[in-house]
Amino acid sequence: MIRCLAIDDEPLALQQLTTYIQKVPFLELAAQCQSALEARKFLEQDSVDAIFCDINMPDLNGMDFVKSLQAPPLIVFTTAYSEYAVEGFKVNAVDYLLKPFGLDDFRRAANRIKERQESVSTNIQHPIPNTQPASLFVKTDYRMVKISIADIRYIEGMSEYLKIYLEGEEKPIITLLSMKKIETRLPENFMRIHRSYIVNLHKILEVNKNRIIMDAETYLPVGDMYKEAFQHYLDTIFLGK
Repeated sequence: MIRCLAIDDEPLALQQLTTYIQKVPFLELAAQCQSALEARKFLEQDSVDAIFCDINMPDLNGMDFVKSLQAPPLIVFTTAYSEYAVEGFKVNAVDYLLKPFGLDDFRRAANRIKERQESVSTNIQHPIPNTQPASLFVKTDYRMVKISIADIRYIEGMSEYLKIYLEGEEKPIITLLSMKKIETRLPENFMRIHRSYIVNLHKILEVNKNRIIMDAETYLPVGDMYKEAFQHYLDTIFLGK
């Protein structure tokens, strides 16, 4: 199931969104919100795979809300104003529904979400540890930089770029590389926990609900597609009843 968040400040439009979500078998309504601020509070405590979001809303519009998310899920914008279409696709939106839209239009957008999600690799198999190098070279700022794998805390995917966060370094290394490619070069103590995050399991400080705490300021979400594998890992090392 694909967990969805519906956001619209107009009650009738929000009701239409929730009704359409409930009519699509592979979608699950996680919550409905009447403002982006309400949605932000929800996402601080929970995670979703997709958001259906109106653009024109008071206080914080949908476009700025999505841009503010550290690791946005799949996005479908809904609005009565066609001029937002280009800007919507600039933030990598899956689709754009122009109001008023019907169930067939909504299903088209839902199918695109499903296709996009299915294209994300769920393979968490890792190569044999003793075949892995102790370090990697990545290109950043026109330089080839050597990175000790043991120093990697976590990796954040941003479209075609990666941010590699290292122990003892304030700023991440940014490199043009895919999540899938770097996954194949990492040992078994690294795990994909979200479509946008890979973590070094040895660097995790705490696990709280669906979030991994790396330090006092870094909270990483665990995506629904990766929960089962991550829970299996926790079960193997958990001491307690």
